[in-house]
Amino acid sequence: MPAIELNAKVLKTLKCPEGIGKIDFHDKGCKGLMLEARKSGRNTWYLRYRDPRGKQRQFRIADTRDLSLEQARKRADELRGQIATGLDPAMKKAEYQAVPTLEAFVQERYLPFVKGYKRSWSTDESLLRNHILPRFGKRHLDEITKQDIVTMHHERKKAGAAPGSANRLLILMRYIFNLALKWETPGIEKNPTAGVPTFEENNKIERCLSPEDTERLFAAVDKSPNPMLRHIVALLILTGTRKREVLDARWEDFDLEKQLWRIPTTKTGKARHVPLSGGALYVLARVRETLHLHHLPTTGKAWLCPNLATGLPYVSFFASWNTARRKAGLSKVRIHDLRHTFASLLINSGRSLYEVQKILGHTQVRTTQRYAHLQQETLIEAADSAAKALSNALVPTVVLPATATLQLTYSPA
Repeated sequence: MPAIELNAKVLKTLKCPEGIGKIDFHDKGCKGLMLEARKSGRNTWYLRYRDPRGKQRQFRIADTRDLSLEQARKRADELRGQIATGLDPAMKKAEYQAVPTLEAFVQERYLPFVKGYKRSWSTDESLLRNHILPRFGKRHLDEITKQDIVTMHHERKKAGAAPGSANRLLILMRYIFNLALKWETPGIEKNPTAGVPTFEENNKIERCLSPEDTERLFAAVDKSPNPMLRHIVALLILTGTRKREVLDARWEDFDLEKQLWRIPTTKTGKARHVPLSGGALYVLARVRETLHLHHLPTTGKAWLCPNLATGLPYVSFFASWNTARRKAGLSKVRIHDLRHTFASLLINSGRSLYEVQKILGHTQVRTTQRYAHLQQETLIEAADSAAKALSNALVPTVVLPATATLQLTYSPA
């Protein structure tokens, strides 16, 4: 490893001797700067130094075709300055190289993780495959910027997607980067989706059945050729559970003495407990009678509401449901509206949002508020309570004459 005084003239003559693969020339004019000459004719600038732990390292600066001697010396001086302050350029380079691409992170970390608990992981996989990975898959995580996210979000909507569809891409990217931060993925110091707002969604149809609607619906399902439909619909509206939670329930999940239903696998991936009303217990007794008539088991791991023909859970009962709702004059009512109706009934009977949140199994009270459509009578009663509280000071009397002009006549206390 010869040490020589490098200059432009010397550089033109330096080459690797015959019979060896490479040779290193150390520059006497710059501490640590080294020129590696290979038999292929390629020459490369390196900086040789000791890291903060005293270990000798060699850091590649550039090809001699890209940096002149003067530029290489200047870069070597800069790097030595960084090393003196404790910053190892080789370590920094290794950190950059350790940052995964989005595609690698999704395939190696994200999808294996969500497949373990998230029942809708296939939806994530579809969104990633069709929309996100074609755009960002080859980019390293630290190369994806907030502007990239905003552009993706807005272009999806401009392409004709509904606001909710565009929002799903944003929400998925937000979750992926949150996990990357949580798992301390190299190169990830912030979430590029932070501060990017979702589009307002006006397509969330929330429908609550009135007592008259419910009566007509029950009359229709009671006459359905599918004898399990009446039980399924009754349990949905009396417990506020989701369709799949009822269809996948087993008898061992129920503690009838404690009036408790344990749902082991929920939308959030955690088990939850649903209180059973007297009405729900009555329906369960009728379910048991139906299963006994068809010689199906009603204990242990036996299904709660199976298809009587197969003894297995329903994949779908849409045909019988659709026929019944149409006969009831409720063709636009969805199965999920039964859960909405249950929640609204709780709210209107004076139960708190916290109580409803716990029964429905929501992780955020904001989700529960979507179901809190109070009946007009409840709102009037609430407004009256304010007037009663002020009755000792002021008693308003509202008069609406034929001229339709609103007048207030106040009587002092």
